Amino acid sequence: MRYDSALALMHATLTLTATKDPRTFLDEEGRAHSPPPGWVCVAPGDPGLTRRVKAAGPSWTVLEKVGRKMFSHGVWAPAANVSAARAALEEERADPAYARRLAADAKRRAEEQARYVQEFRAAVLRFLRFSTRYGAYARALADAVSEHATPVGSGTVARTKMIPLPRRAEAAVIAWMRHQTTAYDDMDIARVKGERRRVRASLAEVSRAVLDLHRGDEVHAPMACPLCAAIVRIHRETDEGEEDDE
Repeated sequence: MRYDSALALMHATLTLTATKDPRTFLDEEGRAHSPPPGWVCVAPGDPGLTRRVKAAGPSWTVLEKVGRKMFSHGVWAPAANVSAARAALEEERADPAYARRLAADAKRRAEEQARYVQEFRAAVLRFLRFSTRYGAYARALADAVSEHATPVGSGTVARTKMIPLPRRAEAAVIAWMRHQTTAYDDMDIARVKGERRRVRASLAEVSRAVLDLHRGDEVHAPMACPLCAAIVRIHRETDEGEEDDE
């Protein structure tokens, strides 16, 4: 991608990479560019304004990659376009119909989230398949995993749509157990490629064996079982938290 003049840049819609200098960005060929005169930055956080600004004409979207995630540093665009988009948006948001639409959208999202939490919890219970003897532990575990994994924006495997629900439920249980029933969080894992994945796979096998203990009717001492002990501990912490709120 080549631009032969500043004028061409002013009329281009680009996606650029952030640098340490807040007014210097890199294109895909590694060349540095600065915003044209009369351009301003629309900070991230208002998707409605950002969409309007992009639709109004040329703009530069500035991103930064951290690990596997992309973070926005805002959108640069002509000040006149930004002012017009902001004024139109403020007028729209002042209309009572806009507030009603927002409330309806929020209600719809809350209902969708509540349905998903129930669907996910049911999928967790199907994966667990605990015997009747350990049914209370299954329900408590399903509650704990669902509470941790399903919040919107949590970034957990439960929020991805890339794998089927049963696999999401299984992965979420194994992840929860890795942190709650093993020493994973305190392990000093060597910084060797693939080592963390190997450790996780090994711990997952241990977790699956612990789950199997609860799929039959054989009795075991709850406090000698890392899963039962974790569930009891969480219940105790929850009860103490509720007492503090009273």
